Amino acid sequence: MSQLAKNPVVVAAQAGDEAAFAALVEPHRRELQVHCYRMLGSLEDSEDAVQETFLRAWRNRESFQGRSSFRAWLYRIATNVCLDALERRPREVRLHDDAPPLAEVRWLQPYPDELLDGVASGEDEPETQVVARETIELAFIAAIQVLPPRQRAVLIARDVLGWSAAESAGLLDISVAAANSALQRARATLQRHLPRRRLDWEADTDQSREERELLRRYMEATDRGDAAGMVKLLREDAFFTMPPEPMAYVGNEQIVAAWVEGGFGDPDWGELRCILTQANKQPAVAAYLRKAGTSEFRPLALDVLRIEHGAVAEIVAFELTPKLVDALGLPRTL
Repeated sequence: MSQLAKNPVVVAAQAGDEAAFAALVEPHRRELQVHCYRMLGSLEDSEDAVQETFLRAWRNRESFQGRSSFRAWLYRIATNVCLDALERRPREVRLHDDAPPLAEVRWLQPYPDELLDGVASGEDEPETQVVARETIELAFIAAIQVLPPRQRAVLIARDVLGWSAAESAGLLDISVAAANSALQRARATLQRHLPRRRLDWEADTDQSREERELLRRYMEATDRGDAAGMVKLLREDAFFTMPPEPMAYVGNEQIVAAWVEGGFGDPDWGELRCILTQANKQPAVAAYLRKAGTSEFRPLALDVLRIEHGAVAEIVAFELTPKLVDALGLPRTL
């Protein structure tokens, strides 16, 4: 038995001390949830997966021998929880006519930045921050859903967690050769499905003055129902989708025309008011609607944006459910 397994807290936890067990697992909750989110693409499913991970860890606590870190042991359990979930509910992504994964991953959900505090930014190295930002944004999360589950797990272990080939193989109980082969296939597939200009990231993830001004104009145009103004804020080749609805639009005029058809800018539909927030390390706009004849603005939708060269390049919209409102720290009504 290793020295780690002889740690008094570990020994107490293995003996059935729930407080000691909680002291071991709780520091890893947020990073494990992010890991499960990457595997599953769903905030709600990731929450369930972490709970199942802790339950399995508790049931099998005596099996921890200290040959790896306790964190790595938890990651292995969490990965297998996710693989079991994917096997029970297969979610194969079938891409049509070169559609990006964002248009096909119907179960995709946003991930509040508040839950990423102390997790996604990793160490203080700029390179690490870039990797963290890239590997939590919606386009990346959707793209890795294209991968078979085990390839997905290996890619996350190697390219996101920074684990070695041997550690990644141990995560899935496969040979190093098999893990390397899975990684090679995963990288090749992912490269075909990553969004355009995927490598144009900058180390500084803070919003520029130009971006802040763009977001202000975006919210004002939304509040006013200004269709013409909104067209000017979007790139000509902008992309819009709204999981789980089976729809995607390309082109600023086509996108805004679809919104207008749905009621955007119609005073009889109601009045909009926006709040700026963050999800998946991307700027997001929470829209609230006050219907005609009512006094309160109620949550309507969350637009998660990707900005390129001073214009909105991508909008992924989600229903602003009460659970998502709470997770984002937003008010229930305005």
